[in-house]
Parts: sequence; C-alpha cells; structure tokens
Amino acid sequence: MACLALAAIEAANKIPPLSMASILQTHDLHKSFGALVATDSVSLTVQTGEVHAIVGPNGAGKTTLLSLLSGSLKPDSGRIEFNGKDVTRTPAHKRVRLGLARSFQITSLILPMTVLENVMLAVQGTTGHSLKFWSPVSKEKDTQTQAMHFLQAVKLQDKSQHLADALSHGEQRQLEIAIALALKPKLLLLDEPMAGMSKEETRKMIDLLRDLKGDITILLVEHDMDAVFALADRTSVLVEGGLIATGTTEEIRSNTEVQQAYLGEA
Repeated sequence: MACLALAAIEAANKIPPLSMASILQTHDLHKSFGALVATDSVSLTVQTGEVHAIVGPNGAGKTTLLSLLSGSLKPDSGRIEFNGKDVTRTPAHKRVRLGLARSFQITSLILPMTVLENVMLAVQGTTGHSLKFWSPVSKEKDTQTQAMHFLQAVKLQDKSQHLADALSHGEQRQLEIAIALALKPKLLLLDEPMAGMSKEETRKMIDLLRDLKGDITILLVEHDMDAVFALADRTSVLVEGGLIATGTTEEIRSNTEVQQAYLGEA
C-alpha cells in the first residue's frame, strides 16, 4: 500500500488506476549528434497512471529520449507535450516544477550526507525551506516527517541516519527513487533502475515499483525484460532511434518485427 506521502501525490495529481488520457506526447522528435541519429521522428504517447516501458538494444537512443523529455537535451526538431503544455523548449528545472522527475543510470546522491538529509533536500526544493542553522525547528521537523514518508515508500526508513555512501548499490537506487518522489512528480522517468543489481536487489526494486503503480505515472527504460514484463502496462520498442512497436506485454512478445530486432527468434 502507498504511504501517506504517496497518497498525497495521488490526490494532487488525481491519477486513476489507469486512464486513456495522455500525460505525455512526443511528435516527430528528432535528435542527432553529427552523423549519428539518436532519436528518429519519435512519436510516443504515455497514458496517465500507467507504467510505460521503453526497451531496445544498446545504442537505440533510449537514454537520449529520456534526456529530451527531462530537458537536459534539446531536440533538433519535433514537439514534447506534458500534461497538456508544450514543454519542448522549457528548461529542465522548470519541467521538474511542472511535475517531471528523473532518476539516472548512474547514481547522483550526495554521498557524505545521510539518507534522510538527501531526501530532505528534495523536499525543501518543493516547499521553499532551506537547511539553515537558525531556521525554525518546526519547519525542519515538518521536512523530516515528509522525508521519512518517502523513505518508508522505498523501504529505507530503518537506514535514515546512515550515510548514503554506506548503502549498497541497490539501496542507493532506492534512495534515488525516494528523492524523485519527494519532488511530487506527475510523471517519473526512470533510466535503468535495475542496472548493476543482484537478483535479490532486482526483486526488491520490482516490488517497490509495483507498489507505486496507480499512484504515479512511470516511464521506465530497462534492459531486464523480466522486470519490464512484470511491471509494464505497455511497452515501446526503440531500434536505431526509431519506434518500431508499442503494445501490451502479449502484443510485444508476439510481434515478429520486435522478435527479430530485439527479443530474438526464441
């Protein structure tokens, strides 16, 4: 069950279990690096409340696509609409304020700080509080309480006072998701959250993300197809920068073009 903090996100975003309304659309999105075409006229629709996976071989353009969506890269052409607004030229920090949050393939934590302090910084980013010595104690307690709710959501509450550097790789990925959730996103972009994890850590991450389903819309880039098929409501397949298919797990499994290009004949 979602914790109180996640319930607050759901209430604020008014997300039903799964809606046919779209929260994100791209139209003919194109990005090249010299002669290399990273995304080739990508038109993608993410429905409100779903877990939508992006899969494809290495070099297919998956991370570039997430960078375009988050605003850390600018497209050469095409359009991005988020929650009914054209955000194609909107800076990354403003997209976060609109409700777009992202985690990365490589962890980006403040390692000398505690687990709780890492999440508190994200909470402050949405409340306007600051970690100042003379700040009111009531504000700090409120920030701590909110941060603990997000740590509970990723099952790290018992390690709140540990340094982030002391966490295992899997726990650091869990902490990154807690930080992203603290930004109260309408859409969460996850770039290979299972990368480098053991089987046990992967299982825990799948369970964590499954618990978030219905509370928040997730766009997931992931190589682990077992995880994708366990989590995704729909999956889009990216090959050489272009989308070749979008569909349910059953549709993707049975798609001949997908089998030949990515999943393999077997």
